[in-house]
Amino acid sequence: MGNEPRTGASSREAASRRIAELRREIERHNRLYYVEARPEIDDRTYDALYKELADLESAWPDLVSPDSPTQRVGGAPLKGFAPVRHAIPMMSLANSYNIAEVRNFDRRVRELAGPHPLSYVVEPKIDGVAVSARYENGRFVLGATRGDGQTGDDITSNLKTIRSLPLRLDGVAPPVVEVRGEVYMPKDGFRRLNEEREEAGEEPFANPRNAAAGTLKQLDPSIVAKRPLSIVFYGVGEYRGIQFATHVELIQRMRTWGLPTPPCYWVCPDMTAIERALEELRNHRYEFPFEMDGAVIKVNDRSLYDTLGATAKSPRWAVAFKYEPDRAETVLRAISIQVGRTGVLTPVAELEPVILAGSTITRATLHNEQEIHRKDIRIGDRVFVEKAGDVIPAVVSVNIAARTGQERPFHMPLVCPVCGEPVGRREGEVAVRCENLQCPAQLKRWLRHYASRGAMDIEGLGEAVIDQLVDRGMVTSPADLYTLRAVDVATLERLGRKSAANLEAAIAASRDRDFWRVIYAMGIRHVGARSAQMLEEHFSRMEDLQRATVEELTALPEIGPVIATSIRDWFDKERNRAFLKRLAETGVTMQRRETSFAGSQPLKGRQFVLTGTLATLTREEAAERIRALGGVVASAVSKKTHYVVAGVSPGSKLERARNLGVSVLDENTFLQMIGMRTHES
Repeated sequence: MGNEPRTGASSREAASRRIAELRREIERHNRLYYVEARPEIDDRTYDALYKELADLESAWPDLVSPDSPTQRVGGAPLKGFAPVRHAIPMMSLANSYNIAEVRNFDRRVRELAGPHPLSYVVEPKIDGVAVSARYENGRFVLGATRGDGQTGDDITSNLKTIRSLPLRLDGVAPPVVEVRGEVYMPKDGFRRLNEEREEAGEEPFANPRNAAAGTLKQLDPSIVAKRPLSIVFYGVGEYRGIQFATHVELIQRMRTWGLPTPPCYWVCPDMTAIERALEELRNHRYEFPFEMDGAVIKVNDRSLYDTLGATAKSPRWAVAFKYEPDRAETVLRAISIQVGRTGVLTPVAELEPVILAGSTITRATLHNEQEIHRKDIRIGDRVFVEKAGDVIPAVVSVNIAARTGQERPFHMPLVCPVCGEPVGRREGEVAVRCENLQCPAQLKRWLRHYASRGAMDIEGLGEAVIDQLVDRGMVTSPADLYTLRAVDVATLERLGRKSAANLEAAIAASRDRDFWRVIYAMGIRHVGARSAQMLEEHFSRMEDLQRATVEELTALPEIGPVIATSIRDWFDKERNRAFLKRLAETGVTMQRRETSFAGSQPLKGRQFVLTGTLATLTREEAAERIRALGGVVASAVSKKTHYVVAGVSPGSKLERARNLGVSVLDENTFLQMIGMRTHES
């Protein structure tokens, strides 16, 4: 349907109907997957629906709307967050830490409510970042943080990246409704994010709430989109054209709109029922996908809220009840070292087994050497262990009074425990790192990167195969891949003759990849695919790149001093130069292809910027086609830009191009320029 020509009202009406159907269907599947955890279709089917929608919107750009699923991520990074004045203040809840304080809350409510019958709602307290989301006529138009309660930050672009947030409400929606809730990072996502940060030598987040807060402060929505955030709603601010008699009615109405709400709640007529609910919730606290540090108790009858009123900071009709964190004391037997995928050495506490949060804990993270010294943790200490954000066991402190004098301070090893090579710290990092690319831990990570789709694209060279190749000593660097034969590979577990032959063919085909892919696959720190493409544009051969100085590299567009220094450091290591020599000997491309089109390079000297989604090509395919025809692809629009190719959702680059008077090409014009068939041909 994406190739449907623009030939009159009937075609446009058909496209409009189909676009509306696709948007509803995609948002329904988003809700099923991200909110209800019961998907009905696989990823491939979902992707096909999304592509059909993107194709139609590309063919009919006037039908694109801000609440389309294709508009979740787009635009340039913000320069700062604009302030948002809350129509109704966003208040925080008063905390209680024991049942006696909850009883006092119940007593005060009953005194203020008089003879009015009362019931309460108890729901889990998600430990995230308070936000509001404003919908007008069912469309999401504004997202904001709590801020000081009166004024918050406009984080609309960041909230739009969260898949569990509907951009349009289901059913009949009121003219205005501002729903309030919590952005959080699920436990599994938090664990993966911290692993990635530690591997990169960055400080891990202390808990999921800090991770969510730090993510929402990002000025670039594309970064936010890569973080595993979710959202839940449990209240309202301003609303018009609708009423909610009870809190339960509010929750149920939000669910009919497709908004994620607390997964469970208890309606309680009295304190006895509240205490039962608090205990039941405590028993299930570790079953939720989010960090939960307590419960929220709210008066169910919303007509009482004005009567009950509020203090300067908190409403009197609700209170938070905080659970004590689970903590256990045990003996730190030893500190072992794990070597991560990027060579980062992470200290791990080996513990006397202890029960914590319903499971037996024998290991806990210590993060890094600085953290160990800050807490004065020693081998043999009696230590207190908690679950960091109810997710990862962590040593939080030491029982100093229990020391006997036999405890031993810990120091990071001077050599890698896996390969025995010297280790060290890079400037600006707290992590200790093994720099030996032949280290098995490092090598496996490097091979996965080398074979990845964005690099040398070796199909069939997955993690299980790589692990066996390294563990059996069959591969000591990516160059060894080109000496493998199908008969050797077939000896690996779960790899038959046909699969082995296919893998040998895929490895052989990778010899002829574009030069920039080889640069990217080398695994130079900070050099991504775009940097590798820029390097290919300025250095036609590996020998030229290898001789480049930091000054020469820094002079290139988009290559700053950090990347330039990293490139120079990589080439200065003898083992890396030896690897490149061997890679060249296997026949891998070591120079830029001087391809031609119709006997010439018609785009030579022309600089392009790609923005938005193209229906016919991916952005990467379009960029490769431009470079093959002699053109240059840049990431930012400037006075040097000759053309901006605008697909669906072009964002701020299109506006900047118009301001600078840069020529803007639609997809069909661009396809004609590069010699491909257009939508209409």
